[in-house]
Amino acid sequence: MSDWEVYAIKYADRDARTRADSFIFDDNHDVPHAMDYFMWLIRGEGRVILVDTGYDGVEASARGRPIRRDPVEALKPFDLAPEEVTEIIVTHLHYDHAGGLHLFPNAKLHLQAAEMAYATGPCMCHDTLRMPFTAGHVCEAIKRLYSGKVIFHDGDAEVADGVTVHCIGGHSRGLQAVRVRTLAGWMVLASDAAHFYENFVAQKPFPIVVDMQDMLDGFGTLRRLASSPKLVVPGHDPLVRHYFDSTMADHIFRLHTGPVRDIPM
Repeated sequence: MSDWEVYAIKYADRDARTRADSFIFDDNHDVPHAMDYFMWLIRGEGRVILVDTGYDGVEASARGRPIRRDPVEALKPFDLAPEEVTEIIVTHLHYDHAGGLHLFPNAKLHLQAAEMAYATGPCMCHDTLRMPFTAGHVCEAIKRLYSGKVIFHDGDAEVADGVTVHCIGGHSRGLQAVRVRTLAGWMVLASDAAHFYENFVAQKPFPIVVDMQDMLDGFGTLRRLASSPKLVVPGHDPLVRHYFDSTMADHIFRLHTGPVRDIPM
């Protein structure tokens, strides 16, 4: 059994936010609170697995949320052309995680069945729940399904030896975290099961939620899956860039060797 390399790839950020956008029941709701946007890459055993895709310039313009680099451009330091990406773990179908699916036409998608049902079902009749989705991204996942390029999972599943997915839910019905065996131990890419360290450390829910209990239970699941709470990597926290070293380029951060600074827990 070999360990995997894991990288966080920052492609966007948004500073015009407050803590009210990140935490429910926060006393300092009007204090600024920045957010980073990441995709992740897992590499080893002759395989490259992309976790989420970010979103492109078209989506950035439509939502008024600019990106710093196109997802394809963000992957260039890995010498990885988009057509060479053959496996994508889609943690969930929100625009900032599945907005670049069309950029990787040869990739099979690993997706929770619950997420496809959620994104195409009655919950999407509600504007609030539909807001983080974009119809074109969901349609791209459906087109991939009809071309035989979707692998559905129902709960916990193995993608490769040392790479597993785990349905958390909460933020989105079929949200899945990714557990990876690394040199530092079992690492968990939380994606939006914990946008920020503070979400799971302080048990503070994120405001976009379909099932509050699943979100709260999920914080404990993330801890159980990781060898250490310090190996839970949140999906949007700028602190990731502080705790882990950059490598190859200033937007790529090496996760698999563990944090280089202490993470208070």
